[in-house]
Amino acid sequence: MNVINNIRQLRSWSSINKGTRCVFVPTMGALHDGHATLIRAAREIAGQNGNVAVSIFVNPLQFGPGEDFGKYPRTLVEDLALARDNGADMIFAPKAEELFPADRSIVLRETSLSQFLCGASRPGHFDGVCTVVTKLFNLVQCDDAVFGKKDYQQFAIIRRLVRDLDFNVVLHGIETVREADGLAMSSRNRYLNDEERAQAPAIRAALVAARDAWKNGERDPAVLPALITRHLQEHAPLGRIDYVSAVDANSLQAVSATTELVVIAAAVFFGTTRLIDNIELK
Repeated sequence: MNVINNIRQLRSWSSINKGTRCVFVPTMGALHDGHATLIRAAREIAGQNGNVAVSIFVNPLQFGPGEDFGKYPRTLVEDLALARDNGADMIFAPKAEELFPADRSIVLRETSLSQFLCGASRPGHFDGVCTVVTKLFNLVQCDDAVFGKKDYQQFAIIRRLVRDLDFNVVLHGIETVREADGLAMSSRNRYLNDEERAQAPAIRAALVAARDAWKNGERDPAVLPALITRHLQEHAPLGRIDYVSAVDANSLQAVSATTELVVIAAAVFFGTTRLIDNIELK
C-alpha cells in the first residue's frame, strides 16, 4: 500500500495508474468499522485489477468557529492499518497547508441544498466540503467515489456537485453501518460519556418508529418529526435536538406531491457532541 502526503507524489501515482479503474473513499480519519465497510465496497467496485484510493484529511474549511476541529481525533497509524487490511492500495494523508496555501482565495459555494438540515446551523460547512472534494477529485483522478449515507445531506450535495461541475465520477452511496444497539457508527461517538452513550441509540429507535408510522399510512410530513421529537424527549432526556425534518431526498426541501423518496433526518446534541442519522421512507 502506497502512503502519499504531498500533491507531487499523488500526481505521479495518478499518472502511473492512468487507465486503471480508481475507486476513491474520502475520509477525515479516525477510521472505524463504518469506514472499513466503505473501503471494502470500493474494493469490490474496483475489482481485482483496479485501485482503491483513500484520503485521510481533517478538512479545516468545514469546521466553523467553536466546533471540534482542534480535538477531532487523529489516529493515522491505526487508520493506515485499517485501510490496508480492508483493501486500500493508496492512502493520501496531506497536511492542511499542502491542500490549502495560506493565501488561498477561492472557495466553492453551494446555494441550495446546504440551506437546510445541518447547513442551517453550520453556515459555510458544505462550502468547505465542496471545495475539498473538488480538489481531491481533481488530484486523485478517480472513476468512482464511495460515500456513506449517514450524512445524507453531504451525499446529496456531492451528487449535485458532480452534476453541476460535470465531474466524470460515478458516486456510490453505502448504507449506514451501525453498532449492535442501532447507533450509527461515528468518529464522534468516542466523545460520549457512559450515560450519553446509553441514550444515544434512541435516535435510531425514534427514526424506526417514524418509519413504522409511515408504513401504517401516516403521510403528514409534520406528524413524523413530531413523533420522533416526543420519542427522544422520553427516551433520551440528555439529548438536545438540533433538528428533525422530513424532506424530499433529492432536493432536501419540503415534501411535495412530486416527491418520490422521503428522508427523515435528525441531528441531536449530547453535551457538545452532535450526532446525525436518517431514514428513508419508501
